[in-house]
Amino acid sequence: MMVSIFKAIESLFLDYLFLPFDALRSMDNWWASNALNWFFMSIGAAAMIYWMLQLKSFNDSGEENKDVSAHSYI
Repeated sequence: MMVSIFKAIESLFLDYLFLPFDALRSMDNWWASNALNWFFMSIGAAAMIYWMLQLKSFNDSGEENKDVSAHSYI
């Protein structure tokens, strides 16, 4: 029973879910095969830029108390 479950999981991954990665691996063009990586890197870069701009805007607003004794545990 347990062996058949693990064999089914293996079949699912090898026969279906890894097919796009096998196609990307067999491509001759480096840029085309790494297009998915570039896409995710551009999303990450955009998120980082957005996060830095938000941090700057909150820092420039001056609402935060930056005294040494601002918190009771310090």
